Amino acid sequence: MTEARLTYASAGVDIDAAEDSKGRIKRLVESTFTAGTRGAFGGFGGMFRMPEGARAPLLVSSADGVGTKIKVAIEADRHDTIGHCLVNHCVNDILVQGARPLFFLDYVAFGKLVPSVVEGIVAGVAAGCRENGAALMGGETAEMPGVYTPPDYDLAGFIVGWVEEDQVITPARVTEGDVLVGLASTGLHTNGYSLARRIVSERLKLGPHDPFPEHGGRSVADVLLAVHRSYLSVLSPVLSRVHAMAHITGGGIPGNLDRALPAHLDAVVETSTWEPPALFRVLQAAGNVESAEMFRAFNQGIGMIVICDTAAAAAIRDVAAAAGVDSWMLGHLRPGTGRVHLV
Repeated sequence: MTEARLTYASAGVDIDAAEDSKGRIKRLVESTFTAGTRGAFGGFGGMFRMPEGARAPLLVSSADGVGTKIKVAIEADRHDTIGHCLVNHCVNDILVQGARPLFFLDYVAFGKLVPSVVEGIVAGVAAGCRENGAALMGGETAEMPGVYTPPDYDLAGFIVGWVEEDQVITPARVTEGDVLVGLASTGLHTNGYSLARRIVSERLKLGPHDPFPEHGGRSVADVLLAVHRSYLSVLSPVLSRVHAMAHITGGGIPGNLDRALPAHLDAVVETSTWEPPALFRVLQAAGNVESAEMFRAFNQGIGMIVICDTAAAAAIRDVAAAAGVDSWMLGHLRPGTGRVHLV
């Protein structure tokens, strides 16, 4: 007896769906092209020209994902913002060194590739790239049956930016007497979702389309999928006055602010200077989470902390206000051993 002929499709990989996806995202990718972009959509590699007038440019790169925030997108069947979060997260990661983005690449892997979902994800990535002036140079869409169980998928991003070597922002600029300025987040950003999702589903017993407590009727999906804020446009006008920055991601304020400190100074964060937004209060109460754990798991309403002198703090807060971003004076630096103190 002759066995049936096998095909790639019978093994779970749909090449036609992949081609459909490429056709859907072509215009999205091309909408992000900037003056430095070289080549066309669909090449094996992306090409980019360094900015005119660069003197001693350093390339700054980073790679990241969006954690289990992706599960909220999948459960809500809302895929057009998660890519925007990914881009903004990566932009902020290189911004803390003074770098501006040049280009971005994405990677998305499915158990079963759905072209409309690919289109939604890349639409979000393209929106983030346009917001930040980064070209979406390419990426990879993979169908991997047996690795991911439909409808699950995974998403990662890779960014390359640049900064003049003599303008790199490092902890070496930080001095005793500097102050801390906090810039508001738009919610959880892309961290703490494993805990937040457990609290929402097991303690609050809410689904993605149910109203989230204390949020004026907005759904769980609305609140938890709020786009991770980019601070590029806010801080670009004042980067020369910044001594150091900390992007508040996994590990919260204690686990990120210490990365911006020199070994001989401590940061004192005065927790009475702001009140965490309702989202964090709801999660803490419903999950019975200790305050110290809240500060380790979540950003507590602050997505970026800027270290600068007192004269620059006012200018930074002014540009933040003009951009519609709330800010606070959070604390100060003092002699120490590179530690963060929440007081």
